[in-house]
Amino acid sequence: MPSAPLRVAVVCMSNINRSMEAHSMLRKKGLSVQSFGIASRVRLPGPGPNFALIYDFATPYKEMYNDLLRKDREYYTGTGLLHILGRNERIKPRPERFQECGASFDVIFTCEERVYDRVVTELCSREQETFQPVHVINVDIVDDPESATCGAFLICQLCQALQQMDDMEDNMDELLLQAEEKTGKRFLHTVCFY
Repeated sequence: MPSAPLRVAVVCMSNINRSMEAHSMLRKKGLSVQSFGIASRVRLPGPGPNFALIYDFATPYKEMYNDLLRKDREYYTGTGLLHILGRNERIKPRPERFQECGASFDVIFTCEERVYDRVVTELCSREQETFQPVHVINVDIVDDPESATCGAFLICQLCQALQQMDDMEDNMDELLLQAEEKTGKRFLHTVCFY
């Protein structure tokens, strides 16, 4: 079993739903976790298919929450966005961009393939200093509250299995293969270096 706690990051597009649901669950399990978005701005679904609400990453969750209350309390309560933003505010003040993070992690989970591609590209563009490995694993999660919860459970199970490993480097492929067989999901995985 590893002597140091596993350092985990979870990344989705806007650091609102999927990464924050996993952040909440992993934190409750006592893991060292941070969450991020990878997009240039935070996008929340609006009242129509071609209408999005756009915020800077510096905008606190509380400010987004109050903005949605002013715009249409009933609609955003019904979509679950007010609940999501309330949960997020209890975890941290505002969304964070992965590109602005200087911390190192053992494992970074992404929530969709295009986020995975951007995280890997970001890590590969950084100058390597410590050559510490970081495993980047994609767990495809549909961006809705129910799927975010199911995805968070899966990420939590993977983290708990990783915590039990003596050697993550040698056993990662086997763990992911077993998880693919159990869940029917396909996981993307690569190793980058800090």
